[in-house]
Amino acid sequence: MNFMPQSQTSVDPIKLEKLAEVAVRVGLQLQTGQDLVITAPVVALPLVRLITKHAYMAGAGLVTAFYSDEESTLARYRYGNDQSFDRASDWLYDGMAKAYARGTARLAVSGDNPMLLSEQDPAKVGRANRANSAAYKPALEKISNFDINWNIVSYPNPSWAALVFPDDPEAIAVAKLAKAIFAASRVDVEDPIAAWAEHNANLAKRSSWLNGERFASLHFTGPGTDLRVGLADGHEWHGGSSTAKNGVTCNPNIPTEEVFTTPHALRVEGHVSSTKPLSHQGTLIDDIRVHFEGGRIVEAKASRGEEVLNKVLDTDEGARRLGEVALVPHSSPISASGILFYNTLFDENASCHIALGQCYSKCFVDGASLTQEQIKAQGGNSSLIHIDWMIGSGQVDIDGVRPDGSRVPVMRQGEWA
Repeated sequence: MNFMPQSQTSVDPIKLEKLAEVAVRVGLQLQTGQDLVITAPVVALPLVRLITKHAYMAGAGLVTAFYSDEESTLARYRYGNDQSFDRASDWLYDGMAKAYARGTARLAVSGDNPMLLSEQDPAKVGRANRANSAAYKPALEKISNFDINWNIVSYPNPSWAALVFPDDPEAIAVAKLAKAIFAASRVDVEDPIAAWAEHNANLAKRSSWLNGERFASLHFTGPGTDLRVGLADGHEWHGGSSTAKNGVTCNPNIPTEEVFTTPHALRVEGHVSSTKPLSHQGTLIDDIRVHFEGGRIVEAKASRGEEVLNKVLDTDEGARRLGEVALVPHSSPISASGILFYNTLFDENASCHIALGQCYSKCFVDGASLTQEQIKAQGGNSSLIHIDWMIGSGQVDIDGVRPDGSRVPVMRQGEWA
């Protein structure tokens, strides 16, 4: 018997199949003979099965899936030995790093309950996150440096749906979240592959304009925000599809509405306030307010989750500096939906955002040929973490500042100028 919870029957099977096909053909552009590693919550098994099917149909070599489980995760916090929170499965991440070094593609299915660890000891959460970040770094570097083609898609986990739609019965909440995921992922149309081709072309036009301007910095102004983000020397803007070092053009994030580049780690000044909550490793961090001096966060406050935020910032030296700045119009489909997803993959595509931590070497001219030392010399940041949080809204203006100090309107009231 193939048992499926009642809530999962409310997920449109046709659109779920389209999402799996888009993940393989657009997100990864999986190559004949290429292996694939999938990570996913166990409740996303219906989607993982479809992704595996389409991967083999595309000629995959070997597809290997690793699953997480919310109850098993909570068991660690309820019953685990205190010393266990300073450990991580480094053997697993080492294996993943070796697989990626050999050309294996990576696909992550997002969908964990964003508030899973909200009632657990913040100190233990911070220790576990730090240990996990350190163990994951060898694999993360292969991903953040775009050595391989990789992709993230999402599945409507019932516990996540209950947070997004708390007033609805489980089946209805799952159906609503599934519908929102399918719309944002552009699989609710007749030809999703063509829709993604058109969307990628539009994002490429935005990136091309920004690359032509060669701004020295961006100036964000709005309620609680007066932030000057210096851009790395030789920075390059990207959006939508990207070509990895292995030559495969992939769409790392589905959905995506952003164009993004690398800030200069030493040239960020001023203060900024978050415009949406940040869900990080099971903790909700809300109303973030930080102050930068010399590129470094010297003060950080939050109305909720402040202790976890400061533990994140203490991960390493690079955790207090920026690794990404991204521009998203306030009228993006995800913003227009009016839904707060409590999931960075979606919420970051409703708003301009910045990311603490590791930069993308891809976001430099000739980035594939640069050494880590050269990236650092040009202003690229290095860290165990890469955490996006939202700073854009319909009240935020952005100016591009040229090297001579002249200014060009980039966004007004959250829209492209």
